[in-house]
Amino acid sequence: MWSYRELAAALGLPAADGPAVGSVCIDSRRITPGDLFVALPGDPGPRFQPSARSERDGHDFAADAVRKGAAAVLVHRPGEYGVPALPVEDTLDALWALGRAARRRLRCPVVAVTGSSGKTTFKSFAATALDGFATDGSLNNHIGVPLSLALTPRDARAAVYEIGTNHPGEIEPLARLAAPDVAVVLNVHPAHIEHFGSVEAIRREKVSIANGVKAGGTFVRPLHLSAGFAGRTVTFGDSPDADVRNLGLRDEGRTVALQLDGESAEFPVPGGGEHRAMSVCALGAVLHALGRPLDALERLADISVPNGRGNRIVVGGVTIIDESYNANPASMAATLAAFCEEAGGRRIAVLGDMRELGEDAPRYHAELAPLCAGLHGVFCVGPHMRVLHDAMPTAKRFGHAGEADAAFVARCTQALAPGDRVLIKASNGVLWAAGFVARLVAALREDRPKLS
Repeated sequence: MWSYRELAAALGLPAADGPAVGSVCIDSRRITPGDLFVALPGDPGPRFQPSARSERDGHDFAADAVRKGAAAVLVHRPGEYGVPALPVEDTLDALWALGRAARRRLRCPVVAVTGSSGKTTFKSFAATALDGFATDGSLNNHIGVPLSLALTPRDARAAVYEIGTNHPGEIEPLARLAAPDVAVVLNVHPAHIEHFGSVEAIRREKVSIANGVKAGGTFVRPLHLSAGFAGRTVTFGDSPDADVRNLGLRDEGRTVALQLDGESAEFPVPGGGEHRAMSVCALGAVLHALGRPLDALERLADISVPNGRGNRIVVGGVTIIDESYNANPASMAATLAAFCEEAGGRRIAVLGDMRELGEDAPRYHAELAPLCAGLHGVFCVGPHMRVLHDAMPTAKRFGHAGEADAAFVARCTQALAPGDRVLIKASNGVLWAAGFVARLVAALREDRPKLS
């Protein structure tokens, strides 16, 4: 992936001979032989606003990385590492430098996407349709974006990056780093509104991705989203005025009809649902921006949605729809609407807190009650979800817990029966970080081994 001389040049270091590296890694636990280990500090300082700061330092794990086969290390702490070391003043700045160098050598279309929800799913859809590169998971912050760039093969046919934010001013620098040929805003919802103060502030942050578009590039956005971008724009949505129009779901939600230049066709919607159909529509707009036919969307027929974002697991006769990776009011509403349309068996939801909603959090959680009308019951997790629990009819209250502990897993397991469908959704730290779905699956498998 990188010769040693390329690494030195990217970092502004004197030319030197050393081992080529097969990949770039920031986690010593995931090192494979031949990797470059980047020793990052756990606290990036005032430059960035991570979701958590840590006193741990990657330099303390460099020896572990070397034992596991790291070919070289990128460090800002002097020392003897046992392998060639690339010494820099700041390893986080150096990772950005690697990202910039990686971007300069790409000769393929680059797409960057942001939005309040659906970024990772869109990224996987786009990489499939474009036969391109994308990293697994949500590598969308001040570490994830430069790392994704540094991991991109130089001969990629296309590259897709997601860009996230939870504080003002984070998207534009990342967008300028990625320098996309096409920048996409999927949607704007009150996610992380606690740090922004208003949906309008979130809108301004999201559309700032357009400031990173390469000269001659294209900005793809929902038709209704004002942006003030002076360059070429392609719009998507369900209005006749959209360049790529969503005509609605077909085939019991498995496909969506899209219209472009007066011609319409149906395309797969992995995972189903109106929200994913709109992501397919947005991807159609990206293909149009790149001068490619919408037929490339047919490739979506062979993929599934990423884990935690709507993937399905059948265990003990119970169908689990795992949406546990994240949640905000709009994505929660869209997911509940799609779930209530499903037929067969009881429809039960396990809903956890939606975080970073500020002083309006009680209202946003209470407003979920009418959206749960089509469900047979709801388990609620977290202090904010107590509001939803209390707002629902008694018959639908399957229980409330402060956290997804072992007792709560057991409670859910005992309540579920073969034929049930279970939607699981919450902000990342509530259920996903607690490994709730894996624990529930294990409990159901142990409880009903003959049905697993």
